[in-house]
Amino acid sequence: MPARGVLAGIRVIVFDVEDARRIYAMGYYGKPLGVPKPRGSDFDTPLELGLVEAVYLAEKGYLVVEDVDGKELSLEELLNYARNLVDRFDVVYAVYRDLRERGLVVRSGLKFGAEFAVYEKGPGLEHAPYLVHVIPGGSLVEPLEIVRAGRLSHSVRKYFVVALVESPSAAVRYIAFEWTRL
Repeated sequence: MPARGVLAGIRVIVFDVEDARRIYAMGYYGKPLGVPKPRGSDFDTPLELGLVEAVYLAEKGYLVVEDVDGKELSLEELLNYARNLVDRFDVVYAVYRDLRERGLVVRSGLKFGAEFAVYEKGPGLEHAPYLVHVIPGGSLVEPLEIVRAGRLSHSVRKYFVVALVESPSAAVRYIAFEWTRL
């Protein structure tokens, strides 16, 4: 039976604690409210999901999302809602889905200036080895932007990865950068 979440701006809140624990335990989805660094899924609070995570979980059949009036949203309604609020939603979501389908744990990389921080095992078990920047096909990227992102990634000991997305339905291509000394 899928968990139920309530749409709250750019977040979806899973209020039922058992559902919240189950969703979190499936792959470190979301953040337990008021728990800065959870150790496993033994928490007693609701779970806050970002729209990208919520769409993925809804697409997989693990989550049903309702609006504040209790109306259940279809996947298409949820997608349209997310597209209106999240810049470049379709390409960002394409990368998120691809990384999750590869068995990786994907969290927000906002504090590192990237779309995603990506783990092989999960937060609390390791530091995220990768910072992923999403670049839509046909976008111009300034060399200085690449250097800045590379230096930041290096300073926090993470690989800098660019995810290139020609279209939301196309395969995602990845380019990893490694800092070297000459």
